[in-house]
Amino acid sequence: MMSVNGIKKVSFDYYVLLFFLVSFLGWLWEVGIYLVREGRFVNRGILFGPWLPVYGSGALFLYLLLRRWKRRPMFVFLISLTVCSLLEYLAGFFLEKAWGVRWWDYSGMLLNLNGHVCLMSSLMFGFGGLFLVFFLIPVYTGLYHRMPEKIRLTAGLLLLGLFVADAAYSADFPNIGRGITYRVWNADGAEITCRKYPFF
Repeated sequence: MMSVNGIKKVSFDYYVLLFFLVSFLGWLWEVGIYLVREGRFVNRGILFGPWLPVYGSGALFLYLLLRRWKRRPMFVFLISLTVCSLLEYLAGFFLEKAWGVRWWDYSGMLLNLNGHVCLMSSLMFGFGGLFLVFFLIPVYTGLYHRMPEKIRLTAGLLLLGLFVADAAYSADFPNIGRGITYRVWNADGAEITCRKYPFF
């Protein structure tokens, strides 16, 4: 395996599997929150599979941005907080504009920005970035290098196929409902409902 500036070069499947690993861990995190808070299973996110791509996308971006800064934890914390908060805001804004509903709403939280991000979620992103850079990536990289290439490629292609099918279906029939989405009101106070999808 080649190395450039002390950083090992990896294959495309490395990024694919990392994306799905963190997307799955993010899904577990949010499902766990609802299990503790409400005592029931809630399949969080716009998709139906066990993944939240906003987590996976953030992890990939942070990996590429921060892999050279492993010895500066405060820098990692601040960049993770900033980048992931921006990503969450943009994702929330896009989803609301595209479907007229919110998959999360921090309107009642301290120092929130249009309900899309808040101080608590931003701090959690900062700590999540530390966990990612200093623990998860090293453990994942070690496991990745011990996994046979054929298994890595097969798993990556299978996950990509399932994800694309899920995303294509969810573009017309997103995962919504009690505990998953929130009603949205416009500036005049009128409720904005999601095109043709009922709330329950």
